[in-house]
Amino acid sequence: MPTINELRYNPLLGRWIIIAAERERRPWRPNTCPFCPGSEEIGHETDVVTLPNKYPALTINPKTSRKSMDILRVKEGYGYCKVVVETSLHEGDLCDIGLDNVIKYLKELIRQHKEISSDPKIKYIFPFRNKGPEIGVSLHHPHSQIYAFPFIPLRIEREIECMRNFWKERKRCLLCHIIDLELKLDERVIYHGNNFIALVPFYAEWPYEVHIYPKRHVKYLMELREDEIRELSKLLQLVTRAYNKLFDRPFPYILSYHQAPVNSGDYPFYHMHLEFYPPLRSRDKLKYTAGVERGTWTFTYDGLPEERALELKRVIEEEK
Repeated sequence: MPTINELRYNPLLGRWIIIAAERERRPWRPNTCPFCPGSEEIGHETDVVTLPNKYPALTINPKTSRKSMDILRVKEGYGYCKVVVETSLHEGDLCDIGLDNVIKYLKELIRQHKEISSDPKIKYIFPFRNKGPEIGVSLHHPHSQIYAFPFIPLRIEREIECMRNFWKERKRCLLCHIIDLELKLDERVIYHGNNFIALVPFYAEWPYEVHIYPKRHVKYLMELREDEIRELSKLLQLVTRAYNKLFDRPFPYILSYHQAPVNSGDYPFYHMHLEFYPPLRSRDKLKYTAGVERGTWTFTYDGLPEERALELKRVIEEEK
């Protein structure tokens, strides 16, 4: 049977589901790391490297298993899935790989964004980073991934809708407004620099969720200046180091990069930002997305975001 990469539409929620049968065969935590220097995939490269995902959810040569029937819609799973290996070090986090490597890593995300966005079929480019066995990471070597979709994901559509509505009603950017409010209140901000702020959002869903907002209104990573890229690199190291120091253990998280869509119109109201979703509630307790979260998308938060922000701020102040 040929490799299947298809999209199936959920008419109840108005979103696409990726069907990628081949991914069932991907190795789970193999003994030999494919991202270390000397491996078949990396060769003798010791710098930041981007590789095609060997078991992609989306591909530029997709095949479907069936045709659409009525509201049971099927489309080809067209797109790109790439892996960005951040360092030759086999273990560690962004805080461990050296500032120069983090800068190169961000610049590689930018380079890939420019390259992938030249494909007119692509509508959204999503870099993300999974860290820790609690997240389900199959390879521990520090790396990120890039998924490039032929549609705009539903969560991003919702962000766009909210930002667009605020832009129309208030004549300004929603995130720019949030930045002003958070700096004025100073309850949840854990970092305030020349170009960026980091905070535990007022509306946090995950226990130690952190968002990073550029103070300048930009839609894409590629719009950042050199000094902004450098500060963001330092800030990524600062946040990940604080996470690991918080409970004196490796701290699992998902890091997602939210940018405006590509090849699908203009989005002057959209403000690029980064979001960390860490599942730890304490050193040995995880937050699970159980009945109410999965059934209704309504998250419950144990504690207060302001208290968690204070914990992180104290650790960050010690690390500066």
